[in-house]
Amino acid sequence: MTVEIARYPSLRDAVVLITGGGSGIGAALTQRFAEQGSKIGFLDIADAPSEALASKLRDAGHQVVFKHADLRNIDELRAGIAAIREELGPIGILLNNAAHDQRHATPDVTPEYFDERIAVNLKHQFFAAQAVLPDMQAAQKGCIINFGSLSWMLGQGGMPIYTAAKSAVLGLTRSLARDYGKDNIRVLSVAPGWIMTDRQLELWMTPEADKDRLDRQCLKRPLVPDDVARATLFFASDEAGAMTNQSYLVDGGWL
Repeated sequence: MTVEIARYPSLRDAVVLITGGGSGIGAALTQRFAEQGSKIGFLDIADAPSEALASKLRDAGHQVVFKHADLRNIDELRAGIAAIREELGPIGILLNNAAHDQRHATPDVTPEYFDERIAVNLKHQFFAAQAVLPDMQAAQKGCIINFGSLSWMLGQGGMPIYTAAKSAVLGLTRSLARDYGKDNIRVLSVAPGWIMTDRQLELWMTPEADKDRLDRQCLKRPLVPDDVARATLFFASDEAGAMTNQSYLVDGGWL
């Protein structure tokens, strides 16, 4: 059943670039922004689910373009963004969603693995922003939303490079917001709590972990990707036109 949600006129016909838009939170972002009438371009490394999502949305009458890109490769990232711009026009909204929360123990981390974790969780956010900022400066308007995580705020263990990268998202966000506010470009970050994506359910959810989550959250229900997507619609819209240089939690009151 389709849930009726708020409509944001400023999102209609906006060109929205979403990284990691083929599954999980990213797929919810892709679907919800498409339903607002935005023109969607999304990048992902997983072809099958991404093609299926794009096809489903196009069949429903939405304008959606998927481009394959391994975001750890900045040349691929730039090429994907350029291809989306060629098809849809200058990019007005960037959702830096892509990430990977693979667990890792400190003694096992090599320099190569360290660099790879930073590449998949932080580096591409900077270079995606770098690539779209000229579009936004030319329009004298834009919005960049970088996706962080509750994990580093909680001091969660077991994945130190991931939590380090996610904490750095806040610094990146605040620096870009300060530098580009003069161009009427808003930059903020969204930090999801424990969102019940298929990956989380398959890899990390146990009865014990679920009980701990419910005990810690104020809201006594699972959080789902659509919770993040619906909040992001507001942050990206003109209704949030005075909001920038901040990070917003979507965590059910955990922290």
